[in-house]
Amino acid sequence: MSLTVAPDLLQKAEAGDVTDAEFAQCVRESLPYAYDLVAGLAAQLGDQNPQDRIFADNRTEPPSEQHRAQLLRAMASDAIRGVLGRHFAVRIAFQNCHRVAVFAAGADADGALARFTSVPAQLLNQSPDLVNC
Repeated sequence: MSLTVAPDLLQKAEAGDVTDAEFAQCVRESLPYAYDLVAGLAAQLGDQNPQDRIFADNRTEPPSEQHRAQLLRAMASDAIRGVLGRHFAVRIAFQNCHRVAVFAAGADADGALARFTSVPAQLLNQSPDLVNC
């Protein structure tokens, strides 16, 4: 799954002059499911009580293979994941074909992020239902 890049944005990229806002908009238009999922998680995180504001995660499988492809494309790209993190002021972690989490940007979430991205957490998050995702 590729991004749909408008000719003017392609010209800016060739000149090395693309802003995060422009790139985030390209991602939003090209990968709307992935963009909206991260946006929704960031909103959930923002709605939490400030003392509890550590992370929000998704445990719901994408509704179709096209949606799954969008999510995998976004999470597999350092540039896309990075711009979404900066755009929504969160840190993004990914465990499997649909479990995405966003973490608060501050040091308070470091422990939760480390646990989420740990080898034991990855192994414990496996399921025979996810073999083909």
